[in-house]
Amino acid sequence: MGAGAVTSVSELVASLTREVSNFPTAGIEFKDLTPLFADRHGLAVVTEALAEVAAGADLIAGIDARGFVVGGAVAARLGTGMLAIRKGGKLPPPVLGETYDLEYGSATLEIPADGIELADRSVVIVDDVLATGGTLAAASRLLEHSGARVTAVAVVLELAAQGGRELLAPLPVHSLRRV
Repeated sequence: MGAGAVTSVSELVASLTREVSNFPTAGIEFKDLTPLFADRHGLAVVTEALAEVAAGADLIAGIDARGFVVGGAVAARLGTGMLAIRKGGKLPPPVLGETYDLEYGSATLEIPADGIELADRSVVIVDDVLATGGTLAAASRLLEHSGARVTAVAVVLELAAQGGRELLAPLPVHSLRRV
């Protein structure tokens, strides 16, 4: 199905998602959104749909690295700022960090501790994919510890069987496509 034949945002996301078997490990069916982001119509439709969810937020937060693509586009569409939530060790000090567990170890997310006032600002976290929810939950905790009010999470694709939505509850989660 080509992008011109779709009738919904969910179908558009499906039509422009590349599925890669056995990546990054055997048995995983990786959902690659790169073709969606590279398609000007696809990126525009996804940006508009996510912007509708995030309307009214003071700030958009995007998670390293694909969340920067959609987060930046949504922030530009809404005329707000965009906070890049980085993987640990990528920002100069001082930083605020949140460490969380992964199935294969742990990881850390960071934001600048100086230069951005987050207290009492409403923030919507935007990312590409919601799977287990660990990264998005850590991002939410990090922002809340900094004084921000996380009002929602908005993602392009949700892998419902991974249970991430439940980990984020009671935070509202909006996904453009849920599989």
